[in-house]
Amino acid sequence: MSRAVQAWSLHRTLGRFVSEHANPPGDTGWTPSVPDRSALTLLDLPAELAARGYDTVQLCHFQLPRRDASYLDELRSALRDAHVTLDALLVDAGDLVHPTDADAHETWIAGWLDDAGRLGAARGRVVAGEAAPTPELIAASGRRLRRLAADSPVRVVTENWKALLPTAAAVHSLLDAAGGQVGLLVDLANWNGADLEAELAAIAGMAETCHAKCRSAADGTLHVDGYRRALAAVVEAGFDGPLALVYDGPDPDEWAGLAACQEIVDEFRSRVA
Repeated sequence: MSRAVQAWSLHRTLGRFVSEHANPPGDTGWTPSVPDRSALTLLDLPAELAARGYDTVQLCHFQLPRRDASYLDELRSALRDAHVTLDALLVDAGDLVHPTDADAHETWIAGWLDDAGRLGAARGRVVAGEAAPTPELIAASGRRLRRLAADSPVRVVTENWKALLPTAAAVHSLLDAAGGQVGLLVDLANWNGADLEAELAAIAGMAETCHAKCRSAADGTLHVDGYRRALAAVVEAGFDGPLALVYDGPDPDEWAGLAACQEIVDEFRSRVA
């Protein structure tokens, strides 16, 4: 089985960098920043992942300092040389149901999907939308996702995330509206509620990759029991793709946080094998 990491988990290790290319037209959700000189660079990340036993990564779009072909080729080579698979480029901005700018956001997202192809990613994850679901908005997002998928050099997936997809029923409706052309990334910790495990189980069988996030308390204690229940919910529902670890707890030693999450995942896998 692969050992995978979602690179948001290393935001502090990467110097809290946010690219000047992070926002779609008309949006200011991300504030660009410059990392300190001691931070790990994105080009050095693949070798560091491999040295720590990870062979798969998901990168966030805002972590790319440049988008020119030479830089993308250099990053692709760094991944290849380290034998690290780029499971997905995560496009963490853009609103396909924006009331005025949806066309511009769709075009902007398409550019990132082209970059994902240049990097050799298996997938590009796209946010379905930032508004509460209605039949009309689900249909509109589905149409746009379908168009993006038709022209993308990589597999397009969306995620149970943001306002348009608050429930399993909304996810099913959106994927139906996309006409079977779009896949799913399941996140273990985007949703809340007493029925969390049932909601995850209702979509996990369709998912092809995962954000395996373990929640943590304010003092850094990992919510281990809840993590195990969420893992069980998706695996027992038929999910068998990469479990990309997500750690964003208060401990600044992100590698230690990831190792603690990996230990839980490894113990879980040994029990269900």
